[in-house]
Formats: sequence, C-alpha cells, structure tokens
Amino acid sequence: MGGKKSKQSVADDARKSACPDENLPTVERIRKHMTKHFGYSVLSLARRGMLDPPEELWELTELQKLNLSLNALRSVPSSLGLLQNLVVLNLWGNQLTSLPPEIGQLRNLKVLFAYRNRLSEVPEELGCCTKLEVLSLANNQLTGLPPSLSALAGLKKLNLSHNHITHIPGCVYTMKSLVFLQLACNKLENIADQIQALADLKILIVEGNCIHSLPKMLCRLTKLELLNVDFNDIQNVPEEMHRLRRLEKLACHPLDKGLHIMHNPLLKPIKEVLDGGLQALYSYLKAT
Repeated sequence: MGGKKSKQSVADDARKSACPDENLPTVERIRKHMTKHFGYSVLSLARRGMLDPPEELWELTELQKLNLSLNALRSVPSSLGLLQNLVVLNLWGNQLTSLPPEIGQLRNLKVLFAYRNRLSEVPEELGCCTKLEVLSLANNQLTGLPPSLSALAGLKKLNLSHNHITHIPGCVYTMKSLVFLQLACNKLENIADQIQALADLKILIVEGNCIHSLPKMLCRLTKLELLNVDFNDIQNVPEEMHRLRRLEKLACHPLDKGLHIMHNPLLKPIKEVLDGGLQALYSYLKAT
C-alpha cells in the first residue's frame, strides 16, 4: 500500500491511457466519431471497406446525417428504420441490390443518395418519405419506379440517369415541385404529354436515349433554362418551341444553360436554320 507499482501495472495503465476507446462499448466508440455540423448530428463511415454496417450503428437514434458511401455493402438491414431522425442518407458507391422496406419509416428524410449500386427496383415504402427533396438513383439497373412515389410531392431534384428505363415512370409526372429531372442514358423512346404538369421544371436532361420527337406539351414548360436532348433520334422540333424563352442559346458544354440538341438526325431546314443560332430557329418557327 503506497508502494511502487509493478512494471506490469504501469504498462497496463499506459495501454489503457493510449487506447481509452477499448474500455467503451462498441456503440460508444462509434458515437465518438459523430460530429456536429451546422447543428446536425453527423456520422461518416465512408471508405471503410465494410461488407456490413456495424450492428451498433442502429442504436444511434439521434443521428441526422449518415454517410455509408464507397464501401462494399450488399444490403442494409431492416434496423435502418430505427434511425427516424435521419435527414440525409448517403449510400452511393456500394453493391446494394435492394433497399429495405423499412426505409419508409424515415419520415424526416430529405436527401437520399443511392446511386452507383445494383438496384433493380425501389421499395414501395419509399413513397412514405414524403419530406424527400433530393433523390438520386442514377447508375443502377432500374426499369421503373413504383406508383407509390407519387406521394413525393415535395421532391425537387430527381436523378434516374444511367438505368434501363424505357418510359418516364408515371409517378414522375405527379412530382410537381421538380425543378431538376435527369434521365440521361436510359432507353427512352418518347416523352409523354403529361410532362406539361411539371410547370416548375428548370432543368431537363434526356440525352443519350432513343427519343424520336419532342411533344408540343413540352413547350409549356416556360421555366426551362436547360434542355438537353443530345444524342437521340430527333428529326424535328415542335413549332411551339419558341415559347421556351429562357433557353437563351444553343449550348455545347454539359453545364451550360440553353438548348442542347447536337448529334440528332435533324431534317432540313431545321438543321440549316440552327446554324444561325437559337434565335434564328425561334424566328423560323414563329414564321411557319
């Protein structure tokens, strides 16, 4: 008592001091990696080479932003539904073949990134996430979306590019808050007249499909600032196209606002008129 500690005791104390997390339950070790960012409780487990998320993760019910991107996840367990405070869920860059139905329990979710996975379908229950504003399902194996997603009335940005979609899912035409719709590199052959319902749309990208013509109703989207129909099978454009006054120029760079219509088999005289620029096309269409 009061004597000197043994060498082994000193070594043990040093080890405990150097690795204080070893004495904590696993859930507490994970919680120590959480941060506060702009008032949100955030946890990033990106780029960890994980095949499965740690089971204790689902005990962190206070989490609001969770990043599980760039791992090797093949599934997400039903326990995901326990994280009901989630606002942002980032699952991109994994090997997911499905999302659990319990994702519908995330009633506060506003942003879901699930692109670059192997999804062939989306659960109907995702339609219960009615606060969603941003949804990216790009670079998957989707052929459509469930009708239940019609409930996502507040969705503003939807990315379905690089999938196997042959027609724009009907539920998309009911998402009347959309300002950004990305459907590049699918198998679309047409755009339905229902497109006119998306009156707030500012950006529509359908490049790299098999679209033969543009519907007249598209010309009712007078808020369009960027329309990309490059690399399709379009031969002509509707006479009403001059109504799209916010498409101010013919654009080449992918991020440029305006009309992208390169690499289409346009017929005469439209092809020649376009050589004079977009305003020349508008003048021609008004006169016809």
